[in-house]
Amino acid sequence: MATSTEKSGPSASTTADLQSPVVDAHTAAEAVHQPLAGKPWMYRTRRIGPIKIPAYASPPFQLGLVAFVCFLCPGMFNAVNGLGGGGQFSATTSNNSNVALYSTFSVVGFFAGTFANRLGLKLTLSFGGLGYFIYIASYLSYNHNQNSGFPIFAGALLGVCAGLLWCAQGSIMMSYPPEASKGRYISWFWMIFNLGAVLGSLIPLGQNIHSSSGTVNDGTYIGFMVLTFLGAALAWTLVDAHHVQRADGSRVVLMKHPTWQSELIGLYETLKTDTWVILLFPMFFASNWFYTYQFNGVNLAKFNVRTRALNGLLYWTSQIIGAYIFGYALDTRVRRSVRAKGAWIALFVITMAIWGGGYAWQKQYTRAEVSAEDYVKMDWTTSGYVGPMFLYMFYGFYDAAWQTCVYWFMGALTNNGRKLANFAGFYKGIQSAGAAIMFRIDALKKPYMNEFASCWGLLAGSLLVALPLIFMRVRDTVPLEEDIKFSDETIEEVMPTLAHETHDEKMR
Repeated sequence: MATSTEKSGPSASTTADLQSPVVDAHTAAEAVHQPLAGKPWMYRTRRIGPIKIPAYASPPFQLGLVAFVCFLCPGMFNAVNGLGGGGQFSATTSNNSNVALYSTFSVVGFFAGTFANRLGLKLTLSFGGLGYFIYIASYLSYNHNQNSGFPIFAGALLGVCAGLLWCAQGSIMMSYPPEASKGRYISWFWMIFNLGAVLGSLIPLGQNIHSSSGTVNDGTYIGFMVLTFLGAALAWTLVDAHHVQRADGSRVVLMKHPTWQSELIGLYETLKTDTWVILLFPMFFASNWFYTYQFNGVNLAKFNVRTRALNGLLYWTSQIIGAYIFGYALDTRVRRSVRAKGAWIALFVITMAIWGGGYAWQKQYTRAEVSAEDYVKMDWTTSGYVGPMFLYMFYGFYDAAWQTCVYWFMGALTNNGRKLANFAGFYKGIQSAGAAIMFRIDALKKPYMNEFASCWGLLAGSLLVALPLIFMRVRDTVPLEEDIKFSDETIEEVMPTLAHETHDEKMR
C-alpha cells in the first residue's frame, strides 16, 4: 500500500474548518512568523493510499485520541451501568457506589478546571482513566464476596478521577477546533466515545445470550478491566496543548505559565466575566439525572440480563445517530446565533415527544409490581417487546442530542482553552451532583413514576431557564481580542497564518 508524507496546510475542501475568530485589520498587518512549538514530524500529514491522516499535533488527531481514551474508559463504564445495577442482581450496591461516585465527582469536577490548567491535559486525562479500571474491578470482587465496601470506595475514587478526565476531555473538544467546526468535533467525539459502549455492550450480550440469570459473569468484568487499563495508558500519547496547531496556523489560547494561584483566581474570574453561563447550570444538572431512571427504572426493572444487554447495545447505538444528526446540524452554513435558537427549539420538541412516550410506558408498571419474587422479567422474545425497545432507543438518541447541544452552547461563548476547561468543570461537577441525588432517590426505592416525572420536569424546566442565554448571548463569532484577555499569551502567538504567508511555507 502506498504511503506518503506531506506538510499540513489548508485546502479549498476544508475552508469551513479553517475559519477562526475575527482579527482586526491592524492586527493582521502585524502578523509575524511563529516558531514551531513541537517537533517538525508532529505537523506533517500522511497518506496511506487514498486516506489522508491528519498531522499528529492537529486538532482532529488529538481529538481522536481523546475520543478513544473515553471509548475505552467511560465507554466501558457506560456499558456496565447500562446493564442496570452494574450487572448485579440487586441495584442497591450499584446505587450506593454511584452515590459515592457522583458525590466526589460533583465536588472535584466543579474545580477540575484548575487542576487541568495547572497540571496539563495529558496528565489529567491519564490519571482520570485509572479510576475506571478500579471501579470495574470492584464489581468483579463483589461477584465473589458480596462485600459492598469495595464498590463504594471505588465509586468515590472514580468520582475524583472522572472529574479530572471529563474536564480535560471537554476542554480539548471545545477549544481545539475552529469555530465553524465545533459541532462536528463534538459529534465525532460523541460517536467514537459511544462506540465504546456499543462494543462494550456486545461483551455481556455475547456471554449471556443463552442465559436468563440476573447477574453478569466474571469474564464480562475482566474484559472491561483490560479495556479500561488500555484507555488510561493511551492518554500518554497526547501532545501538550501548546503544541497543537490548527490547519490555518492558529493555536489554542492558553496560559503559558499557569500557577495554582492563577488558576484558582481564574476559576473565580470565569464566573465573574461570564456570569450568564449560570443560566446553563440547570441544563448541566439535568444532563445525567435521567440515567438512573433509564438504567434501573426501565432496563433493570423490566428486562432479563440478555435483553438488558441488547437494550444497552441499541441505546448506545442510538446515541451515535443522535450525535451525528445534531453535531452536523449545528455546523450548517447559517449564522451561529440562528443555529443556537434552532437547537433550543429542536431540544424542546423532542423533550415533549420522547418523554411523552415514556409517560405512556411508565403508567404500565410500578416498583412494587416488578419487585415481587414471582415477577417474570421481559425477554426479547416476549410479545410486546418492540414498543419499549424503540422507546429505549429514543432515550439514547435524546441523551446524545442534549449533551451535544450543551457542549456546543458552551463552546459558542468563548474559544479560550483556559476558560473552557473551567466551563467543562462546572458542567461535569453540577451534572454529577444531579446524578448523585437521583441515585440516592432510587436507592431509597421511590416510585418509578416519581422518578420519571422528575426527569421530564427538570429537562423541560432547564430549557426554559437557558432560553435568555441562548437567544441573547450566543454571537456569530467571538473576537480573538476578547479570547486573549483571559490568558498571558499575545495575539501574534495564537493568531492564524494570513494570506501573505501560507501555512505550508511556515511549516518548512
